[in-house]
Amino acid sequence: MKCGKKWYIFVFDFKELEQVKNLIGMYECRVDAKGRLMLPSGLKKQLAAELQEGFVLKRSVFNTCLELHTMNEWNCVMAEVNKLNRFVKKNNDFIRMFTAGVRIVDADSTSRIQVPKDLINFAGIEKQVVLASVGNIIEIWDKDQYENTVNDVSVDFGVLAEEVMGNTSKSTDHE
Repeated sequence: MKCGKKWYIFVFDFKELEQVKNLIGMYECRVDAKGRLMLPSGLKKQLAAELQEGFVLKRSVFNTCLELHTMNEWNCVMAEVNKLNRFVKKNNDFIRMFTAGVRIVDADSTSRIQVPKDLINFAGIEKQVVLASVGNIIEIWDKDQYENTVNDVSVDFGVLAEEVMGNTSKSTDHE
C-alpha cells in the first residue's frame, strides 16, 4: 500500500553555516626586539577559540600594514582564490602576489605571535604598533602610519560612507 507522501532528506554542511567572527577594537602595543607581539587581552578574549588553531599573517593588498587572519577566515578566502582558473596568466600572477610572504603563526603560551622580519620591514613597523579590528581580520600597523592613514584629510569620510553604504545595491565596484 502506498501512502502517497514524499520524503526528502536534507544534508547540511554545518561548516558553511558558521558565523563570521566580527572582531571589535583598536589596540596599541609594542613589538619586542625579536619581532614578538603580545595579543592584547581584549583580542585574546574574542579569539579564545582560535588561539589553538593558529593564524595566517600576510601583507595587505592596499596598505602598508599586515593582516592577521584566523585559520577559518583564511580557508574561506583561499576557497575563493582557488576558484580562479590557473591557466589564465593574470589569475596566476594575482595568486602569486596575493600569497607572497604569507606565514602561519601560532600564539605561544603567553599569547605572543612572532612577526617575521620581512613582514616587519614591509609594514615599516618600528616599536609601537596598532592592532585594528577590521571586520573579520586584524590589521597590524606601525602606529605612526596608522595615525596618518586614519587622519588623512584628503579622504572625506562622509562622502566615502555615502558612496559605499548609501546606495541600495551596496555595491562597492567602481563603474
